[in-house]
Amino acid sequence: MNVAAPPAAHPDVATGAAPKPPGSATRFDRLDALRAAAILWMAAFHFCFDLNYFRLIPKQNFYTDPVWTWQRTCIVSVFLFCAGLGQAVAWQQGQGWRRFWRRWAQVAGCALLVTAGSYVMFPKSYIYFGVLHGIAVMLILTRLTAGWGRWLWPLGLVAIVLPQFVQHRFFEAPWINWTGLVTRKPVTEDYVPLLPWLGVMWWGMAAGQWVLRQRAGWMTGPLPDRLHPLAVLGRWSLSFYMLHQPVFIGLLSAWVWLTR
Repeated sequence: MNVAAPPAAHPDVATGAAPKPPGSATRFDRLDALRAAAILWMAAFHFCFDLNYFRLIPKQNFYTDPVWTWQRTCIVSVFLFCAGLGQAVAWQQGQGWRRFWRRWAQVAGCALLVTAGSYVMFPKSYIYFGVLHGIAVMLILTRLTAGWGRWLWPLGLVAIVLPQFVQHRFFEAPWINWTGLVTRKPVTEDYVPLLPWLGVMWWGMAAGQWVLRQRAGWMTGPLPDRLHPLAVLGRWSLSFYMLHQPVFIGLLSAWVWLTR
């Protein structure tokens, strides 16, 4: 919860100023705040999961209860949509491939850490293709298709709908179930396959490109002062994602040990 060289940066859509040098970046507080809202929702969800794991609340089923499964779907959707928006901004600003791969390596590296950590806690259901793994793959595909413009809308729809109609047991093998064309969800604590989720990121990219062309103020406008802390958090979303669960689990483990 991110190959041909990209085209030169477009003129600044908010001010009409000349393009910035390729690789330069401007943070959009509204996008960062939206990303932060999603990560706080995710943290609350995970805290409830941890409370349930340590049996500190009445037993919950996070795998089948719609109260929890729908929340997870919404959280992941907002995350991936924001990732698509972020890629639209990066493409519009002329972000080079070197900068892209540097950020991608951070996401991919964190995904490997999630796999290692989850294997320690859940050896029979560890995370091998969760949200960060999915984002790492989808960032590459979204970047490569950034120039497809309005075609990203129907492509996103196909990606979202396809797994509802195309499913086969062949795709349930561990080496290929990351595609999402499975007849049943694999046994893992987090599963964010390429399909249907790539469609959400494609829609984020398409929406971001449209907004930056037609309604730039929606994204580039100022953020109320009281919401500025959200923007700050949104700039550190990957760090927050990696740290919040170890902190929660550590605190709850200490609580259980002290009160047993």
